[in-house]
Amino acid sequence: MADNIMKKILLALALFVVLPFAAQAQWVLMKSDADKAVRAGIDYIYNLEFDSASTQFQYVINTYPEHPVGYFMDAMVDWWQMDTDYRYQTDELKKQFLGKISKVIDVSDKLLEKDPNDIVGLFFKGGAIGYRARYYLAIEQSWLKAASDGQDALEFLERSWKLAPGNKDVLFGVGLYHYFRAVIEEQYPAAKPLLAFYPAGDRHNGLLELKLAADDARFASYEAKTVLLQVYYQFEKNYQASMELSKELFERYPRNAKFHKYLANSYVRLGYSDLKEQTWREILLRVMNKQVGYDYKLAREAMYYIGDALLARGDYDQALKYFYKVDEFCRELDKGKDPSGWMLSANVRIGNIYDKQGKRDLAMKQYNKVLQMHDSETYHDQARKYIDKPYGT
Repeated sequence: MADNIMKKILLALALFVVLPFAAQAQWVLMKSDADKAVRAGIDYIYNLEFDSASTQFQYVINTYPEHPVGYFMDAMVDWWQMDTDYRYQTDELKKQFLGKISKVIDVSDKLLEKDPNDIVGLFFKGGAIGYRARYYLAIEQSWLKAASDGQDALEFLERSWKLAPGNKDVLFGVGLYHYFRAVIEEQYPAAKPLLAFYPAGDRHNGLLELKLAADDARFASYEAKTVLLQVYYQFEKNYQASMELSKELFERYPRNAKFHKYLANSYVRLGYSDLKEQTWREILLRVMNKQVGYDYKLAREAMYYIGDALLARGDYDQALKYFYKVDEFCRELDKGKDPSGWMLSANVRIGNIYDKQGKRDLAMKQYNKVLQMHDSETYHDQARKYIDKPYGT
């Protein structure tokens, strides 16, 4: 099996076994004050108000030092910072996150030493291992470590479901497993020998279970909606549903860059030109204002789609400025790596604009420039097409 295919399989395996635990763990709380503080902290995390979230979770840690919930949620503050804005992926924060995860495991182990079926210990240890897998996968690109932790997390999911069948928060994890297990088998047939070691999935039932969790879960409702948003957009290609859900989430959490981006991308897929440009301009303004979560990768994407909107309405000079800015950002963001799809596509678009302006010699230079870049997608095909026939003719 080719190395890149194996990496994709390990990525998918790790994702579908570790994603549920943040939400599953949250319903196993103690008293009303902890419940209230955790709920408030979760809202702060989703709204990317990390200092306020940390204050809530520190209260829980100080008040209930033998319960893993405060430590776990405090680790989630670090995770969300790194996951939403690459500028937070510093060595210091990485070390701090892994230390917090170890603390959750230690506190959970003390509960499990007294009772191997302690549901609190099981939930939070599984959650900690699951998020460590996500860290290894998304931040460190350590595929084997991620897959190993992901498989361990699956064991905790199965044990948790047996102890709490019917709970809608746990149903979120079950639905997520059923859905992604089926999707992986559909999209990666080469993974079937590996998948044979995992319980069967069901795409239709998994989606229904995710919807039930989104509607009825006590603590996992918005976590389930966040995953549903990814499912609708990336896997189901249901852009109307992703638009409606991202709008709901962004209205509740108006500082969340991820929900903002999904809304903008849904407008792109649905062909809502005015809303697309307006929303991406709002995103770009937030980047310029240095709002948390709005990093330069998001700025690059915003400039691309604004340029695309300008090209569509014939404002070629302004569109060129945006696409050249995308190229400039790519030179920094792609440094030391193969050119990103953004760089390749932006340079194709620059050639398209020169074609529309009747500057065929400049357009040809752009298309040939693209052919000199490494391409793992279809941009070389696009460039060759426009070399054979000018754009717009």
